[in-house]
Amino acid sequence: MKRFLRDNGLSLAFGALFLVSLVGQALSGLADFNDRQVAHGADTVGLGAYLTSSSFAVDVAENWQSEYLQFFLYVFATVWLVQRGSPESKPLGRIGTESDEDQQVGRYVKANSPPWAKAGGWRTAVFARSLALVMLGIFVLSWLAQSVAGVAAYNAEQLSDFGDPVSWVDYLVSADFWNRTLQNWQSEFLAIGSMAVFSVYLRRRGSPESKPVGASHGVTDEAG
Repeated sequence: MKRFLRDNGLSLAFGALFLVSLVGQALSGLADFNDRQVAHGADTVGLGAYLTSSSFAVDVAENWQSEYLQFFLYVFATVWLVQRGSPESKPLGRIGTESDEDQQVGRYVKANSPPWAKAGGWRTAVFARSLALVMLGIFVLSWLAQSVAGVAAYNAEQLSDFGDPVSWVDYLVSADFWNRTLQNWQSEFLAIGSMAVFSVYLRRRGSPESKPVGASHGVTDEAG
């Protein structure tokens, strides 16, 4: 058990933080939702009803889609874009998809390489892009979920304010949808861009996201 906890500490810790945060969001979201219900003269709801509501779903989905968009773009963009001096970047001379030897595919596969890396053909081609494809797929599904839950939440507010409901297509071009979307995107792009630049000049001893403390600012793709 100790070895399992050590070997999987990063995923387990962040998984626990995710669950704690999600529970906190549910409880605080329920309180806020009921405050708005009371302000509109409507009935309050219980936790179970709130967890299955469009209000909770859209708040969760809009954050998930922005996070996975961030990671998809980062995984995809760092194939061709580099940042001199950043451990978040490849070396300056390895721009692109790199050679079979560098990527350990084709005749350069190892005995312990994943099966689909050894298989060749379409399976290796898919596996070679699998990280970006999964990130993109989760982003698309989360964005779709945001739009569906968002139009339901928006129409519920419209009806409570005696306004007209809108169709899903109309909601996709509405200010509410894009305000929810872009306020998340801009923060994700700022955070990942800041990390790439800050890691050129700042250090965190022992972190793989940082260069060694004594490394030159110009050293690229070297973790401490």
